Amino acid sequence: MWEAFINLLTNILSGIHGFCGDWGLAIIILTLIVRLLIMPLMTRSTRSSAKMQVLQPKMMELQERYADDPETLQREMSKFYAENKFNPLGGCLPILLQMPIFFALFSVIRNVESIAGGTASFYSIVPDLAKGPAQVIADSGFAAAAVYIFLDLLFGVLTLIPLLINTQAGSDPQQQRTSRMMGIFMALWMLWIGWSLPSGVLLYYNTSALWQVAQQQFITKRVMDAAKAEAEASMANKPIEVEVVRKDRKKRPHKKS
Repeated sequence: MWEAFINLLTNILSGIHGFCGDWGLAIIILTLIVRLLIMPLMTRSTRSSAKMQVLQPKMMELQERYADDPETLQREMSKFYAENKFNPLGGCLPILLQMPIFFALFSVIRNVESIAGGTASFYSIVPDLAKGPAQVIADSGFAAAAVYIFLDLLFGVLTLIPLLINTQAGSDPQQQRTSRMMGIFMALWMLWIGWSLPSGVLLYYNTSALWQVAQQQFITKRVMDAAKAEAEASMANKPIEVEVVRKDRKKRPHKKS
């Protein structure tokens, strides 16, 4: 099945290349098509994240209340999710859908070179989409690898920017610091991974990440604000739960007859 998916992606990329005449541009167009297809799912994921922020205090309250009773905690959390129509895994689906394409591109780019009958390039900007920074440096030196190194640096920066944007929306300073540190670590890790990735894969990721940054600036904020307002209104309209502690009634003394 994996081979069939790779062949399908290769054929789609080849068809786009037949239309635009350049393999790098074909990868960019493929990326935009993928992002457009998953855009409704991304919107749902954004709403889910916004709702999560509103419901988080109540969820933490339940976790504290039933910390010593995992079975009751699971039951109460499931009830809470159902009442608020919330799926905690709702934000993961868009990422999961993109991962197969990201990994399949390794094989697709190799197939593209065989289909092209030579080197697949992105005009004169990136001479060989199958090579990454490390390989170009080993073959031709740092000067020839300048554009490949730039793609790798962009890979790290565009990993960090969305995380920093999300961090600014938080209110807890400690959580913000933790998120920033995690973002920096993730960016450095991506730089290390990207050092050996084919530049065609870096081109796909960078185009996708640029789309995400633009979407966060122009669409995500409005969607999140609307979803937060809706969730807050829903929570405010719910009746207040009062935990009643029943006291044992003392037995009345029997009257002597």
